[in-house]
Amino acid sequence: MAEPEKENLTRLELQIMQAIWKLGASNVNAVQAELEQPLAYTTVQTMLNILHRKGKLKRRLRGRAYQYSAIVTEDKALGHAVRDLVDRMFGGSTEELVMSLIKNRQIDAKKIAELSRRLAQKGGGK
Repeated sequence: MAEPEKENLTRLELQIMQAIWKLGASNVNAVQAELEQPLAYTTVQTMLNILHRKGKLKRRLRGRAYQYSAIVTEDKALGHAVRDLVDRMFGGSTEELVMSLIKNRQIDAKKIAELSRRLAQKGGGK
């Protein structure tokens, strides 16, 4: 299993990955243009290379520039981030996460009932 620090994405790495997930295989210029915040070409290139070294992206030489594409899916990255949050903040307890959402009024009984219905529709309810 990979080391935890290799699994988690920094905020900037996540923004770069979101651009790749949206665009598909892309070069540095395309990723740079997709980002909300203006970043230097070399910064984007460095971040893409870091993500490549971490095993999140693969790259292929097209002409004189690399084209980057995702190895890790958005769902997998989301799953790792949620698992990390639950482990670090709630001692691995998803129940504590839900209770925190309830206590902080970020989710209510109506929303929980809706989510339970959706889960049952997908065959995940017991």
